[in-house]
Amino acid sequence: MSQSEERAEQALRESGIEHTIVRHGRVGSLEEAAEARGVRPADIIKTLVVRRAEDDYLLVLVPGDREIDWPKLRAHLGVNRVSMPDAATALEVTGYERGTITPFGSTTPWPVVADATILESEGRSISLGAGGHGVSATVPAAAALEALGASVADVTAPV
Repeated sequence: MSQSEERAEQALRESGIEHTIVRHGRVGSLEEAAEARGVRPADIIKTLVVRRAEDDYLLVLVPGDREIDWPKLRAHLGVNRVSMPDAATALEVTGYERGTITPFGSTTPWPVVADATILESEGRSISLGAGGHGVSATVPAAAALEALGASVADVTAPV
């Protein structure tokens, strides 16, 4: 197990959230990932790093079948401009490689914005990255967002 996987798992344990770690190896598509994790594609939640200003980032939780709606996100944040950093910067500011990023155990506890659709059904479980390629954590959506102190807003659109 890599150090980043250990960090993610430790953060999940410390959060007290019920979770299940799934190790399935690399996959080639959202559909393959959903099948390997035993969830619907919409229940796979991507953690995207967004740069708000110099040395000011946030993590945006986006369902697998959706993408960031940039005007909505800018309006929610009250800013005129946001961008996605390159892979090296994302690694530097979270401690995780792209494709493995999770808000649990990020080396800097950046603010988290979660798309409102994540909470659209009561009792929903979601699958987040867990610090390694082909490693995920299935968690209750509401409990995860509460533990992360996530701001919940309409910030995505269907793909």
